[in-house]
Formats: sequence, C-alpha cells, structure tokens
Amino acid sequence: MSHCVSNCRGFVRAVLVLLAATMLLPAGCVRRRLNVRSNPPGAMVFVDNQQIGTTPCSVDFIYYGTREIRLVKPGYETLTINQPIPTPWYQIPPLDFVSENLVPTNILDHRTVCFDMQPQVIVPTEQLLDRAEQLRQETVQGAELPASGTIAPGAMLPAVPPPVPLPPTGAAPPPAVVSETTVPPPFTGPALPPPAPFVPQQGPPIVSPPLR
Repeated sequence: MSHCVSNCRGFVRAVLVLLAATMLLPAGCVRRRLNVRSNPPGAMVFVDNQQIGTTPCSVDFIYYGTREIRLVKPGYETLTINQPIPTPWYQIPPLDFVSENLVPTNILDHRTVCFDMQPQVIVPTEQLLDRAEQLRQETVQGAELPASGTIAPGAMLPAVPPPVPLPPTGAAPPPAVVSETTVPPPFTGPALPPPAPFVPQQGPPIVSPPLR
C-alpha cells in the first residue's frame, strides 16, 4: 500500500515539475496575416468594410472564416469577393491550446490572395441617348389607344337581344294591347275671398327732444 502511495506522489511531483517548466518557457503564439495583391497593383483594399491600404498590402486578423474583400481602382470594375480563410489543423480544438500556449516558438500563418481586375467598360454618350430614345418610343407606342373599329383584347361586347319571331304567312296579326290609363280629375278647392284693399296707416308725428 505504501509503495503505491509513493508511486502516486512521484507521478504528481513529475507532473507539477513539468507544468512549472512549461510556465517558465517562453510561450509562443500563432500570428495570422492576410496578404492581398491585385493585377494591376495600386487598388484600394477594403476588408470587411475597413480600408487597409493599396495593393500589395497586408493586415493581421484573429479569427478564421469568410472575409469580404473589395478592391476599387479608377478605370477598373469594382471587385467584391467573399474570401474563405479555412482553419488549419493545429488551430482546431483542443489542439489550439497546445499551439497557442505550449509551443515555445511563434507559428506564422500567412495567407496570400491575388485578384485580377477587369477594365471598366465606358458606354459612349450617343449610345446612351439612342437607348433612352428607344425606350421613350416603346413607352409611347404602348400607351396609344386602339383605332376605331377594333376591339381591344379582353373587352366586353354589348348584349344583343334575341330576334322577335315573325307570324306565319296568312295568319292574322296578334291583337294590339292597348293600355288604359285613368287620368284623375283636376283638384278643385273652396273659393277664397278677394284680398282687402291696402290702406296706409298714419300715426302721430315723431317729435325729437331739443338738443342741449
């Protein structure tokens, strides 16, 4: 029993010594850097909407994944790329703990991407005006009303009454239907007496008080 206890104590001491030695050693780290190049060079570079410089240029990054890279250069088409940056094997958990803390030297993880830019196509002014005139004529032709005597697609036709059947030859015509309308007699009321003649009334004259 005592022998097993002594062996366990020796193992624990060895582990502690190893951990202490590891802590005393200079710990390394992984330095990640993205290098961007373009053909032709001199393009303004934006990584995740942050300007980092003109090609060729570099920028440090911390996390792996997909980065949005946008290149802008006068005379060339603006180029936008979703560039994936995969995780290396030594940065997959739990190996990342060893590469970040237990490896005594620095690990350099540099990624370089290069993009070809296309010249910008400049449309002449005359061609733009011709396109605008063509679009205007198509719009005017589409807005014109249909000519008289033609029926537009989808229009409703007026209803036509059914034909009246004619009587057979030699038969007597049907009797005409005469509608009788009763007209009421005119209204007569009691006679009104004639109006009395108008006689103007005269009152006493108006006397104003003397002025003071």
